[in-house]
Amino acid sequence: MNLDGIYIPSFNKDLKINYFSKKKNFYLLGSAHNIKEIRQKEMQNVDYIFLSPIFLTKKSKNYLGTYKFNSLVKQTNKKVICLGGIKKKNLNKIKLLNTYGFSSISLFKQNIRYIRL
Repeated sequence: MNLDGIYIPSFNKDLKINYFSKKKNFYLLGSAHNIKEIRQKEMQNVDYIFLSPIFLTKKSKNYLGTYKFNSLVKQTNKKVICLGGIKKKNLNKIKLLNTYGFSSISLFKQNIRYIRL
């Protein structure tokens, strides 16, 4: 299929991920919500972990916040990307996070041209 990578959701606990066709710039992405799921993604040998939700969202009333997010990031050597509830009003809080990057649907729907952190 000539893919650049695959996404492994947090509910996927399978350790037998098929690596036989892994090409040079192929990335494994996984999502996690707590330390148990982070360890699972490490065993699945993902390259990046999406850790969410960082801020309060409409769908989830349970969120990590900056302190808990940073404490979870310290417990892994994988590159962690934050997502969940990121809006223009809380972009400055991302500067407080020990994160490799961030992702947001609602932020980009606002058609923001340039984000400088």
